[in-house]
Amino acid sequence: MMRSNFLRACCFFALLTALFLTGCATRQRQEPAPFKTRPRSIVVLPPLNESTDTRAVYSFYSYVTFPLAEAGYYVLPVTLVEETFRQNGLANPGDAHQASPAKLREIFGADTALYLAVERYGASYRVIESADIVTARGKLLDLRTGETLWERRATASSAEERSQHNQGLIGMLVSAVVQQIVSNLQEDSSEQQAAKASYRLLSANPIGTLPYGPRSPKYKGEP
Repeated sequence: MMRSNFLRACCFFALLTALFLTGCATRQRQEPAPFKTRPRSIVVLPPLNESTDTRAVYSFYSYVTFPLAEAGYYVLPVTLVEETFRQNGLANPGDAHQASPAKLREIFGADTALYLAVERYGASYRVIESADIVTARGKLLDLRTGETLWERRATASSAEERSQHNQGLIGMLVSAVVQQIVSNLQEDSSEQQAAKASYRLLSANPIGTLPYGPRSPKYKGEP
């Protein structure tokens, strides 16, 4: 268990470094304007699993806190959120997503709720390509007004690195076979893509589209 958590942490921070360098090398996007309602806290609901892999929910859920906190928001600890849902009879993610904004605010006292869904998780096998792909979407809801503040969808794939290199047909076939073997041998082969997808989905500028929160030094709203 400790080894798994250590490997997960190493993998995540390596990906953050790569994403940071990529963001620095690309042209800066226009920074999104702060939310009108000035949210400070976020409760992240357990993701819905729309993929065929049972590992998708907890794999993706374990990475969502860091990019949101880095963007400048207070994020309720996901383990506390899960336990609180269970104590209120909402142990299933689907039940949690059906709770009203007023109920969520009453339970958690947060300004906003983040609704997540993992659309795709795991290996995709094709004749000349094999890749681990994670696709997720998110929606941020103001719990005071019920208004949707932000929505986005993000994807990460292990094929991104390989697409930078030109290969002949034989090379592509060999690469696909090797990738299938690696995916089968590594129990958490999609973990890296889950970390990457969560960071792309939930980061502020320049990686993502989320406005900076009040805990960020780059926040331009009212303190």
